[in-house]
Amino acid sequence: MPLGHYDYTVGRTRVPMRDGAELLTDVYVPATRSLGTVLIRTPYGLGGVIAQLTAGFFASHGYRVVNQGCRGTSGSGGDLDPFSQEKADGADAVVWLRRQPWFDGRFALWGASYLGHAAWAVMADPPSELVAAVVAISGHDAHWGAHGAGAFSLEEVVGLMDALGHLEVGAIRQVARAATSSRRLRPAYEDLPLVKAQDTLFAGSPMPYADWLLASDPEHPVWRHMRLGQALDRVTVPVLLQAGWQDRFPAQMIEQHDRLQQRGVEVGLTIGPWTHIEAATTGAAAVMTEALDWLAEHLAGVGGQQRPGRVRIFVTGAREWRNLEAWPPPTSERVFHLQSGGGLDDTPPPSGTGPTTFTYDPSDPTPAVGGRVINPAIGGHRDNRRLEDRADVVTFTSPPLTDPLDVLGNPVVEVVHETDNPYADLFVRVCEVRRSGRSINVSDGFVRLGPGNANGTITLQLDALAHRFTTGNRLRLQISGGAHPRYARNLGTDRAPATSTDLAPSARKIFHGDGGSSRLRLPCSY
Repeated sequence: MPLGHYDYTVGRTRVPMRDGAELLTDVYVPATRSLGTVLIRTPYGLGGVIAQLTAGFFASHGYRVVNQGCRGTSGSGGDLDPFSQEKADGADAVVWLRRQPWFDGRFALWGASYLGHAAWAVMADPPSELVAAVVAISGHDAHWGAHGAGAFSLEEVVGLMDALGHLEVGAIRQVARAATSSRRLRPAYEDLPLVKAQDTLFAGSPMPYADWLLASDPEHPVWRHMRLGQALDRVTVPVLLQAGWQDRFPAQMIEQHDRLQQRGVEVGLTIGPWTHIEAATTGAAAVMTEALDWLAEHLAGVGGQQRPGRVRIFVTGAREWRNLEAWPPPTSERVFHLQSGGGLDDTPPPSGTGPTTFTYDPSDPTPAVGGRVINPAIGGHRDNRRLEDRADVVTFTSPPLTDPLDVLGNPVVEVVHETDNPYADLFVRVCEVRRSGRSINVSDGFVRLGPGNANGTITLQLDALAHRFTTGNRLRLQISGGAHPRYARNLGTDRAPATSTDLAPSARKIFHGDGGSSRLRLPCSY
């Protein structure tokens, strides 16, 4: 990270909210003339490493920083109800800011992860004094995070609630807790019914695990103050968005970019090769340098246009940054057809070949390996070979590539699918198989099926990517009936998955010839 050159002092105060709660707030004042005010709202403590690397970082570069502890955290009053209170409290923080004698009438927002959601909460009703925002590795819609795939994001929500329920242990111990979470939280993943975890793992905790689990409808009152799409319709100031290809939120951040751009709002989008945690470690230099440039241009007014392109992406595999004017860039489609015997080829399969079959058993659910999850112990690029050895996972693999293949955009998979039980899921993943045999995930997609759409051609749009498949490596398409506990397993019945314990397996067929032809469509840059 670029070193700051200014000393600063920190003063602490309590900021009153409309209901009488007082939120502990640190004001960082640089020793030089301030370049402008940056508002940060955080649940992760006002002291320690996180505060130094965020509020302290911007203060050392000449900004006055208001670093406020979210309700029920960091010594602030009230009780933490994750995400739901940030709209009201953020608005009250701005009211307080307006009244300060040192405030010059202009400020910017900065936030990453939960702090980014808190920034979107302020932008849901953007104050006139707001002139710029930087949001990193964060979503604007908590319902999407919990239920957006069509199945409950079990591992993500359990891990989030566990972390937010133990904020007092500090940042370093939080990382240690995350590293052991797979073992420690396993009962919440495995025991049925899922709602049972509220009385076991979360017994005595104020965390609303059961409320989130049971409120699958996006219009449920639970989500009223946590779905912040109105910010994308209202904000007009320049916004910089920073994501990671293996983070939890690139789909939401690409949506943020698209909606702001469609309205003519100045918006920049960066997507690096990072997981959620890597954006704050190996990616910190890039992320914070860009943030400084954005603030210099749009808040301090001391810099010209710094970005060489509106969109800046890292192409994994090629290990290079590219500057683009739009995402996705223009591409040509290349189609790979699934073949009998596990092949994947440019040519359609013979019309008479039979299907590939597997059985999904919810009593032994297909496990999740890697991918876009926050937990650093299990997410990101992983070797999938052990997963692919399971009988409930089928794969289709191409011959070695004779030329490099750059894929930029969203792959689409058309699976001609049949199941004897319509209560079923499909999890589809694209991997790159290296010459060593390691099968590394690069993009995947999930869909929950039902009686109306379980049989026939199922079209899945996979996660966006920018990746070069290397000459001599092979493409692999992986198909299974789930990825547990990343997505709560499909129990195979018509009963509510949150409250039921009944299980039923499903026998599957994937057609590639007789009965239909399944295929993978890749947006390729030549």
